[in-house]
This record gives sequence, C-alpha cells and structure tokens, in this order.
Amino acid sequence: MKWKYNLLGLLQLVVALGAIPAGLALIIYPDGSAVGMSTTLLSQAPFQDFLIPGLFLLIGNGLSNGFGGMLAFLHRPVAGTLGLLLGVFLMAWVLIQVYFIGYLSFLQPLMFGLGVIISGLGWLIVRSKEGQKAASHLPI
Repeated sequence: MKWKYNLLGLLQLVVALGAIPAGLALIIYPDGSAVGMSTTLLSQAPFQDFLIPGLFLLIGNGLSNGFGGMLAFLHRPVAGTLGLLLGVFLMAWVLIQVYFIGYLSFLQPLMFGLGVIISGLGWLIVRSKEGQKAASHLPI
C-alpha cells in the first residue's frame, strides 16, 4: 500500500515542480514572454493576458500538488482524496487549455496522462480500508 502513496507523492511533486515556476513566470510577466508565449494565443480565451491562468497554474496545480505530495509521502489517508481531486483538476486544466489555445506541446497530453494516473492512485487509496476510514472523518 505504501508504494501507492509514494508514487502519488512523486507524481504530484513532478507536477508541482513544473507548475510553480511556470505559474510564477506568468504572474510576473503576464504577457507570456518569460515562457515563450504571446497574448495572441488568448484571442479565443476569456483573458487578455496570462495573469489569471498563471494564478490557477501556481495555486491549482503547483502549490496544491506540492502540498498533496507531502501528504502522500507522509502516508496520510486524506492524500488519496486530494490526489483524486487534483488529478481531475489537472485533466480539466489541460482540456480547457487545449480548447482555448489549441495543442501546443507534448506536455499537454503528458500532463493529462499524469492527471489520469494521479486520479487513479488517489482512487485506489480512497478505496482502501485506510482511505475509507479517513474519508468517513471528512466534514463534507
């Protein structure tokens, strides 16, 4: 069972290590220049610059996966629920990104695949006895 937590933690930290610097770059340089993008990519998007996407990337995919990864490495049962949710968020992020700006990089399907694996590992942890016990104590 511990291998699931460790793999979940590793994958979440990989996502965080990519999302945190990219999110910060988009926040600091909302014109996208720091990451080699142009605001012309946003012509079909509801944003005029990359500030809001940068915030979502930093918080939604970066910091949250960093936190989730730490919980997974500590073998906290709630890590499964968080992994499931963050994996779904990552998949949604990629789908929304491709919808608005199109397919730009091999990283998009790679990150979607990581979202599938992260969600799957989260689901396996939640379905375990330890995960079900933790879920029964959630205030939701």
